[in-house]
Order: sequence, then structure tokens, then C-alpha cells
Amino acid sequence: MLLRINPDNIDDRLIWQVVNCLKKGGVIIYPTDTVYTLGCDLTHPEAYEKVCKLKEVKPNKANFSIVCYDLSHISDFTTNVPTPVYKLMKRCLPGPYTFILNGNHHLSKIFGYNKKTIGIRVPDNPIARAIVDELGAPILSASIKNTDTVLEYITDPDEIFEVYEKLVDIVIDGGVGGNVPSTIIDYTSDEAVLIREGAGVFSF
Repeated sequence: MLLRINPDNIDDRLIWQVVNCLKKGGVIIYPTDTVYTLGCDLTHPEAYEKVCKLKEVKPNKANFSIVCYDLSHISDFTTNVPTPVYKLMKRCLPGPYTFILNGNHHLSKIFGYNKKTIGIRVPDNPIARAIVDELGAPILSASIKNTDTVLEYITDPDEIFEVYEKLVDIVIDGGVGGNVPSTIIDYTSDEAVLIREGAGVFSF
């Protein structure tokens, strides 16, 4: 199913439809402030396994991030976030950044293996944040790549739908997506380590 949602005038009924799909273990493709990504409810292992299959990675080897509405949920998944790091995240988010943090014991229960770190995203995209807000919990984030050798990511929602129509439950058309992913910063040690330079400026 292709759902067209206007980011400037979001229809709550469409958001409810997406959230209902997620609660039933569905897999969606949704826009962020960078690229379009796969998403599912973290409480549904079968949905997570489906995302892993689409990404062609083993469930116990995947390094997906989670998309949050704000930073109020990070204590559910992380441990010992230093105050300077938290303040930095508050300053940068919502925005095109992924912060890798040390995880807590809940991660192993959610992902089914001894996962020690987690990537946190709070994208500056009204559709993504509306979905997470209505769901009341973070969702998985796994970017979809293009087989095109010129563009690394698929940016056209109609093209995304053509590719994934039979593979996911809902593709959200929230406008043309970006082709530059988020900037990934690892804060699992005392100093920041730039893992990937993307749309976010790294000048900390």
C-alpha cells in the first residue's frame, strides 16, 4: 500500500493507519530528514526478522538504529550517558545525526542476542516523529539503498513503491527523499569517533 502524507499538513487518520500496521507486526518504509528507511515495531521479533531479511543481514549481526520522538526514551535502551554527550544530543536533535551509545540489558531482550550498543536517531521530519509519537515507542531504522551506481539511495517514493510493493506492508510518500545519510558518531568511549560523515556537520 502506498500512503501519501503531506508533511506540511499531516492527516492524523493516515498516521493511525501506519501505527496500527506497526502494532500488528507490519513493516513500513517511511521518510526521515535524510533518506527513506525501513521501519518496524521493536516489540515484534518477526517484523525485525523480516527487516533483516530485506537488508540481507543476520538478525544477530544487524546494526540498525532506533528512531525516537525525542530523548525521553533513551534511558530505556542506553546506560551511563555522560552529561556532556546528553547536552550535545539535545543541541543536535532533531537532526541528521545517529549517536551510537552503550546499551543496557533491555537490548538483548529486544533483539534476541547480546547487543552492547545502539544507534539513536531523532530525525527532523514531521511524518517520522508523528508516527513514533502516536506509537508511543521508538521504531527501527534501516535505510534502503539503491542498486543504481549513481545514486546510493532511492529518493523517489513511487520508485520505492515499485521495488517494495510486495515486500513491505506500507510505503509512505512524504515527498522526494534525500540521498545523503545521517552522520554517525560513536560515543561509546570517552571521546567522539566519527564513523560516517553524512548530512550532519561534525564540528564538536
